[in-house]
Amino acid sequence: MRTRILAVTAALVLAAFGAAVPVAQGAVPTVPGPTCEAHHGTVEYDSATGIYNCVGGYYDGERITS
Repeated sequence: MRTRILAVTAALVLAAFGAAVPVAQGAVPTVPGPTCEAHHGTVEYDSATGIYNCVGGYYDGERITS
């Protein structure tokens, strides 16, 4: 009986984490690369995080989507 309760609890926790991850990722502001460059920014790759960011201009510091 304890094993079933533990398994159900673990499944619920994992389901909650699975639902929370896309919400957290969607909260990050993003901008397309051409839009960044059109507003006087440059697209730069951050090798530490593996993410492209807009540097300078109107969208300074925002993540690049494509």
